[in-house]
Amino acid sequence: MLIEARPVNDAELGTLITALHRELREAGGGPSTSFFAGDDAQHLVGVIDGRAVACGALQALDREIGAIRRMYVRPAFRRRGIARQMFAALEEIALDAGHAVLRLEANFYLPAVLALLRSAGYGETAANAFEKRILVAA
Repeated sequence: MLIEARPVNDAELGTLITALHRELREAGGGPSTSFFAGDDAQHLVGVIDGRAVACGALQALDREIGAIRRMYVRPAFRRRGIARQMFAALEEIALDAGHAVLRLEANFYLPAVLALLRSAGYGETAANAFEKRILVAA
């Protein structure tokens, strides 16, 4: 899988985020974060055979804390380690930015997402949040 940075107004990224929001609504949740062209998140898209199949974003909350946003893998491409690869890429960006903590906050988590977060080292914190302390690049 190729993981590449994309601008917030990228059409394929927009399609993935729309699918994420639709899936969350259908499961009884809602979008965990708003999506608008003016946000300052760094967006990544995972591409397989020329097709955008996954996305994720990193947004700085402050100097020390980065937030993972808009994580999504198309259903046909799940259970292949793609989400883990996206987490690793986002963690690299966070390290480069000097973040020591990554946070994921949502109003609703699908059961598979909860399992992934826990297995990737993210621990539950306050209501609806998961965090992971990452090593800061020297």
